[in-house]
Amino acid sequence: MSISPFDSALYRDLFTDREVATLFSDTAEIRAMLVVEGMLAKVQGALGVIPADSAAFIHRSSLEVQIDPAGLAEATGQNGVCVPALVAAFRKEMEAPEHAQYAHCGATSQDIIDTGLALRLRQALALIEARGNRLAQALARLAETHADTPMVARTYGQTANPTSFGAVAAGWGWPWLAHRDRLAALKPRLLVVTLSGAAGTGAALGPKAADTRAALAEALKLADPGRSVHATRDHVAELAGWLTLVAGSLGKMGEDLMAMAQSDVGEVRFAGAGESSTMPQKQNPVGASVLIALARHVQALNGAMQGAALHRQQRDGAAWFTEWLSLPAMMMGVGKGLSIAADLAETLEPQAEVMAARLNDPLGLIHAEALSFALAAHMPRPEAQAVVKAACKEALATGTPLLDLLDAAHPGAELARVTEPAQAMGMAPSEARAFAQAVAGD
Repeated sequence: MSISPFDSALYRDLFTDREVATLFSDTAEIRAMLVVEGMLAKVQGALGVIPADSAAFIHRSSLEVQIDPAGLAEATGQNGVCVPALVAAFRKEMEAPEHAQYAHCGATSQDIIDTGLALRLRQALALIEARGNRLAQALARLAETHADTPMVARTYGQTANPTSFGAVAAGWGWPWLAHRDRLAALKPRLLVVTLSGAAGTGAALGPKAADTRAALAEALKLADPGRSVHATRDHVAELAGWLTLVAGSLGKMGEDLMAMAQSDVGEVRFAGAGESSTMPQKQNPVGASVLIALARHVQALNGAMQGAALHRQQRDGAAWFTEWLSLPAMMMGVGKGLSIAADLAETLEPQAEVMAARLNDPLGLIHAEALSFALAAHMPRPEAQAVVKAACKEALATGTPLLDLLDAAHPGAELARVTEPAQAMGMAPSEARAFAQAVAGD
């Protein structure tokens, strides 16, 4: 196995999202940083900070030059950042020292790296949001179709009350709508220009430092934070937290599907399942398993990211390096997880007959709570609960259905009505339809 399965030729189809991977490749990072360098020169030229003809040349060159990431590796290993080697290579490739001298004017490595990251995050989050919406739409279809499909609800792994499969599907989907709102609120804080110079003061950028930052933000269609963000990493930590929430929701869906797909449960089937090397009868829930594993991985990395928010003094290499080690894998995990979850939701095969059969337990114990409330209309509630509890024990001991025992003991109470699916499922069908309508209204 490779150091990272995300970069593995063997495991890439299991864990890797190729579109997200492209945005977090070395080539994409260098391209984004060159875009920042070129646009920085362009706005500095417009503001009169550097000669206009040099600014135009640098900007044009930033769109044309090709720089090999491998050629920067040795210097990056020595310097801890790639920008010094990148700027040197960029100036060399321009073959015009009279113009190249103005490249990277007043900026520091973190300005270029973090602003380039913001450009890539914008693209990656757009992909993630599109996949989340695709998942929500697939779950909305399941919720609408199966709003009235009854099944057993379980708490602590035990049979609880009747619910509907549509409500279960809606339960997987509602969190995404909240995550999307959180992302909309986060973006203005996250997708920002970083331009503050070596110690965050902007001194080397000259008297037009604030104007330069604002102009660069406008040119790159990023937000201007109005301050240095070198050492205040709350926006990056907030992104990590958001990714963890999304991964957790996907992992919960995976856990539920794993339980529902167990051989002795069989309430759902997957259109594409994994094979065993020795047991031909098995259809392994690989997709659901990956959702759970990715959720655990993202949650673990979030610990490192929150630690990286403890950014010492004005700039902190160790905290910054921790982000590099953690954030790309978190983005990959969520991107891949959403893609897998959408595939599962679009092809899932709910087994309504199996669900109904498990719901129709001959003893009818699943209706115990509803029956106790029905009896409470005729006697004090504590007494009703005690009567039903005793009847449950008798049903298990004698094999007599619970409803029959209670009807015999309390004729005229009209208890059977509360066991009918339409009433037994409570608000589950309406909640399923409410989710479908919420998605349709987007």
